Amino acid sequence: MAIGVLALVGTRKGLFLLRGDDARRTWQAEGPLLGGWGVYHATVDARDGTIYAAANHVVYGPTVQRSADGGTTWQRSKKVGLPEWSGLTVNAVWHIEPGLPQQPRTLYLGADPGVLFRSDDSGETWEPNRGILEHPTRDRWFPGAGGLCCDSIQLDPRDPRRMYVCIASAGTLRTEDGGQTWLPVNNNNVAADYFPNPYGEIGQCVHKLLLHPARPERLWQQNHSGVYRSDDCGDSWERLDGNGLPSGFGFPIMIDPNDPDTALVIPERSPEYHYSPDGRLAVYRTRDSGQTWEEMSDGLPRRAWAAVLREASASDADSLYFGTCRRLPRCPGGRGRVGDGASLCRPASVVRADAGRPRAAAAAATRCARDGVRFELRGAARPLSDRPGGAQPALRHRGGTAPAVPG
Repeated sequence: MAIGVLALVGTRKGLFLLRGDDARRTWQAEGPLLGGWGVYHATVDARDGTIYAAANHVVYGPTVQRSADGGTTWQRSKKVGLPEWSGLTVNAVWHIEPGLPQQPRTLYLGADPGVLFRSDDSGETWEPNRGILEHPTRDRWFPGAGGLCCDSIQLDPRDPRRMYVCIASAGTLRTEDGGQTWLPVNNNNVAADYFPNPYGEIGQCVHKLLLHPARPERLWQQNHSGVYRSDDCGDSWERLDGNGLPSGFGFPIMIDPNDPDTALVIPERSPEYHYSPDGRLAVYRTRDSGQTWEEMSDGLPRRAWAAVLREASASDADSLYFGTCRRLPRCPGGRGRVGDGASLCRPASVVRADAGRPRAAAAAATRCARDGVRFELRGAARPLSDRPGGAQPALRHRGGTAPAVPG
C-alpha cells in the first residue's frame, strides 16, 4: 500500500499509528507504541519529522516522549517539573506545539496545573515560563473537569514574539514580548456562564483555540460557553453559536487552512450532558465567518450519543477528522459496521506525506472531504478502542455561589 497519510492515535493504552494510502480509503494499524502510557496529544514536527507525544504514566508520571525514526525507538525527556518554591506539581502534560521554522529546536508544552514549558533542545529538557507560573491572576484560576490544563498553544507565524495559551479555567492569555508578560484577552464578550458575573477578566473555560495561519489576527475558539471568533488578536470577540448551532457547548474546533472564513465544530448537548444533541451526531460548518452554520451528517449514524474531546479532531487542506470516546451503533444503510476500526479517547495527529518533507496536520478516526456533506464508512485494520466494547472506525466524506465545574 502506498503510504500517503500517517495518523497518530493517542489512547490510554499508548500510541497507535494508522497508515493510509493517498486516497485515504485503505488503512493499516500498528501499535500500541509506548504501551502503558496515556497519550494526551501527539504530533509530527514538520520541521524534521520527529514524533512527539505528551505522555502520562500512573507510576512514572508526566513526560514527553520523542522518536526520530518513525516510532521504532523512543527517548524520554528529562523530568518535566516545577521549581520547589512554586508549591506546584505537574499533574499531566496536555499539548505539544513545535516552534516556528526559524526556531528549529524549540517546542512548547502545555500542562496541568495551568503551566507552559519551553524546550530549546528538541525536547530533551524543559523550562517553565515564569510569566505564566507567576501570573498575577493565578490565585483566581480554578480547575475544570479535566484539571487546570493548558490545552491550546498558538504561535503567530508573522510575529515570533506573539503567542497565545488557553488554560481551563483561566481563559486565553496573549504575549507580545516572547512570553515575559501575558495579557488576559477574555473580558470582551467571552462568557463564563457559571459565574454570577460571566464577563470577568479571567475564569473562562476555553476548550480549544486555533489561529488561522493565513490570517493570524483571526482566532477561533470553542468555549465552555459558546463558539467565538476574533479578528483583532483577541482584543474583541463575536459569539457565533446563536446562528444555527443546536448547542454552544462542545470541545473541538477545526479550520480550513486555505479559507479563514471556514470553521467546523461538533456540538454536544450541554455542560451537564456530554453527548450529541438529540442523539444526532453531526459536524457543523460555517463558510461565512460564523454568520450561518450548516449541518453535515449524511452517512453518520442517525442515532448516536457521542462525545468528541479537545484533541480528538483535526483538519488539513483536503479533509477533516474526528474520533469519538465511545462505540457508535451500526451505521444505517448497510455501509459497514461501526466498531471494527480505530477510535480516540485522547488526542491524535495526522501527517500527510508529500514529496520531500511530510506536512503536519492533526487528527483522528473520522474523515470527510471539504465540499460535500456525505460520509462513508471505512474500517481500519483492528480495534484500537481504549474503552470496553469496541471502537469507532474511519469515516470518509465524499462529495452566584460556587460555580459549576466547567468541562
